[in-house]
Amino acid sequence: MAPRKKMIVLVLLLLAAAACTIAAASKTKKAGKVCDKGWECKGSVYCCNQTISDFFQVYQFENLFSKRNTPIAHAVGFWDYQAFITASADYQPLGFGTTGGKQTQMQEVAAFLGHVGSKTSCKKHNRGYGVATGGPLAWGLCYNKELSPSQSYCDDTNFDYPCTPGVDYYGRGALPLYWNYNYGSIGDGIKADLLSHPEYLEQNATIAFQAAIYRWMTPMKKKQPSAHDVFVGKWKPTKNDTLAKRLPGFGATMNVLYGDVICGQGYIDSMNNIVSHYQYYLDLMGVGRDISGDNLDCAEQAAFNPSYKPSSTSSSA
Repeated sequence: MAPRKKMIVLVLLLLAAAACTIAAASKTKKAGKVCDKGWECKGSVYCCNQTISDFFQVYQFENLFSKRNTPIAHAVGFWDYQAFITASADYQPLGFGTTGGKQTQMQEVAAFLGHVGSKTSCKKHNRGYGVATGGPLAWGLCYNKELSPSQSYCDDTNFDYPCTPGVDYYGRGALPLYWNYNYGSIGDGIKADLLSHPEYLEQNATIAFQAAIYRWMTPMKKKQPSAHDVFVGKWKPTKNDTLAKRLPGFGATMNVLYGDVICGQGYIDSMNNIVSHYQYYLDLMGVGRDISGDNLDCAEQAAFNPSYKPSSTSSSA
């Protein structure tokens, strides 16, 4: 090859290498810095923020769920702080409790646990105890399963997740699951065979929290956002959403999780109870309910996915 041609080839190779370097640098800058915070959060830009255990510690968990181990509770000794933190470690790199600044992070933890506390509360057994026992909002994590199921919750028309013979799919867990296909799909998501062994959710608190956080972080139906996305502002409502009064905020998390079982029915007790738990937890975590945000309820929101039969994720309310 002639010297001139060699020089041209060399220049072209150098230019190509420079272009690759610039592209890689641009991609890295766009992706953001990736951080490791030990076992709790690693390999993600979200891990550059505080982890959940940095701002939410054992004593706060105990304050939120102060009556869960009293004799009246039905899951004494089951739920604990370490199970929650261990379960959250799978999702903190994805933004659970690690999105935004510290205030937003604390709000999301309070929002998620507000749902959990409301759905596992023994408050209906707390009549007559009054303020001396902490009041009706202090009884979250009292249950880990439905005590008197009205049915087996087996939908034998679902061929993706057929019922395991002899197994019942009544409510279990931190955000109670119902129906075989919900156990099956969420079991796939957390890599646990919940379809064959739904009892895992009442035997292992870490798995129970994992299933609940997965449900919080994952869109459970087509054309529907996750509860996480509508809460932290990642979801942008369409014109139809706006007309249906579906806007980002805590209210939309209820719409995602429960649909028209809770939402679009005015200020019903079941909806108000979830909101009250969220605000109560904000107070106990030192954030204060004053920053609970806009669009706090879903009283007038149309459901993302209207339910036409009691066999959907939303019917686990």
